[in-house]
Amino acid sequence: MTEFGVYGDLHVSIEGHVATAEIRRPPNNFFDLELIDGLVSSFTDLDQEDACRAIVLCAEGKNFCAGAQFHNDGSRGGEITAKNPDGSARHLYDAAFDLFSCKTPVVAAIQGAAVGGGLGVACFADFRVAAPEARFTANFARLGFHHGFGLTVTLPSLVGQQKALELLYTGARIKGEEAAEIGLVDKLAPLSDLRAAANDLAVEIATSAPLAVESIRETMRGHLPNAIRLATDREKEEQDRLRTTDDWKEGVNAMNERRLPSFSRK
Repeated sequence: MTEFGVYGDLHVSIEGHVATAEIRRPPNNFFDLELIDGLVSSFTDLDQEDACRAIVLCAEGKNFCAGAQFHNDGSRGGEITAKNPDGSARHLYDAAFDLFSCKTPVVAAIQGAAVGGGLGVACFADFRVAAPEARFTANFARLGFHHGFGLTVTLPSLVGQQKALELLYTGARIKGEEAAEIGLVDKLAPLSDLRAAANDLAVEIATSAPLAVESIRETMRGHLPNAIRLATDREKEEQDRLRTTDDWKEGVNAMNERRLPSFSRK
């Protein structure tokens, strides 16, 4: 396996026609704008690499991605906005739009937790291979918050509208086997074989004619970037509004204190 490049906390290597992009922020692999921009930069570069026909997205440590890190005061643990070279603002969801605009098929290898925005990152991928012990939760409502990272679009497309509503309203946590049953996960593999199983699927994709796969992917997913843009505009607006409420503060405090929240509708 040959090193392709290092993009902050994202390390990318390539073997044959399959690249492996590993997030290295263990144990929880919390994301911020820098990490998602690293995914965008690396995947854009891989789009230009003729040898690369599929990507395995994986993470070092206990969890695949625990989303954004929130402190007791409700603030985030990483930057979600920055300045573009022209002075305009760049938001995390601008990076999400760019990520969905990348062209190479992605297989996510999911161990541990894919929580909140981390679930959004998992749902960005074309396919998800998970260990039975993996845990998936759209826990936003339990935090007094609105979901994000385009889950408005991706989650219903995978599990159906009604199941997506159930997961979003309740913040229920499901494990790998149930996730496979409802269509959130495509394949299950023992934790010890997880990356190998994800790589095997990526190799299968890479064995097909690359121009044909690219064309099929554009037909099936070409609408996603614009749909994600519209969805994240709404998601961001509601997240900004709800982050000013007492319920948001209570939700974050309850999470950090490992207790049930007591919401006041304020």
